[in-house]
Amino acid sequence: MPHFTAEDAQQLRVREGFSLRDVDPASTPGFSGSRKDAEKIAAGHEDELADLQERMYAMARAGDEHAPSVLFVIQGMDTSGKGGIVRHVFGGIDPQGLALRSFKAPTEEERQHDFLWRIERALPPRGFVGVFDRSHYEDVLIQRVRSFAPPAEIERRYGAIVDFERSVQESGTKIVKVMLHVSRAEQGARLRERLERPDKHWKYNPGDLDERALWDDYQEAYEIALRRTSTDDCPWYCVPADNKWYARLVVNGLLLEALRGIDPQWPVAEFDPAAELARLDAEG
Repeated sequence: MPHFTAEDAQQLRVREGFSLRDVDPASTPGFSGSRKDAEKIAAGHEDELADLQERMYAMARAGDEHAPSVLFVIQGMDTSGKGGIVRHVFGGIDPQGLALRSFKAPTEEERQHDFLWRIERALPPRGFVGVFDRSHYEDVLIQRVRSFAPPAEIERRYGAIVDFERSVQESGTKIVKVMLHVSRAEQGARLRERLERPDKHWKYNPGDLDERALWDDYQEAYEIALRRTSTDDCPWYCVPADNKWYARLVVNGLLLEALRGIDPQWPVAEFDPAAELARLDAEG
C-alpha cells in the first residue's frame, strides 16, 4: 500500500530559489499510488483528525486561555480546487469547531482600513480550525496584476504580511499556507465543463475568462508572493493540483501534521468525577 507522510509533504515547501515553472501541476511528488490509494489513506486519518480536533476545541470550551487554533490559507487560480478541498478535507471536521471564510472584493468600510484589518477580524477563535478560501494574499495578487494599488504599496504589503503572520502564530494560531497550482490547460478543461453542464453553470463567472487572459501575469504575481512570504516558521506549500485527489491528500496530511504538532490534551476536570459518579449512583 503506498503511503504519504509529513516528510513527503515537505518536498512541496517553497524554499529559496523557488520557481513556479519548476512545479509540474500534473505531478504527484512523494506519492506513487492511485486515486483510490489516496482516498484510502485520507479515510484512515478520519478518526485521528476528529479526536485531535475535539481535544483542541475542548481545551477552549473549558476556558484554557492558551488553547491553540489552526488556520489554513488556501490560494489558487479559478478552478484550482479550493472548494473541493474545503468539502473533502475539512467537511469531515465537526462544524462547531470549524471557521470558514471566503474573501471577496473589500467593502466600503473595509477600504477605510489597512488591508489586514478585515483579515485580523476573521481569524479563527481559540480551539477552532479556520479556513480562508482566498485571503489577504488577494491584496498582493489581483491588486498587483490589475494595478489596483501602486507598486510601493504592494511592496509594503509583503513585509506587512510576514510580520502579521508571525504575530498571529506567536499568539497561538498555527498557520498553514497552501497554493493549489493548476495548469492553464486543466483550468480550460474545468471551465469548459462548467459551461457544458447545466449543473455546473452556477460555478461559472464570465469574469473567470477575463482573469484567465492574464494568466502569465498571475503566475508571476504568485511566484513573487510565495518567494517573499514563505518563511521557516510559516512556509508556503505549492501543491500540484491538476489531480484533485492528490491535492486533497496533501492538505489532509498537512492538517493531520498541524494537529499532531499541537498535540492538544483533554482538559482536566474541575470537579471530582468519582464523587459525581457516587452522587449519580445514589439517585438510583
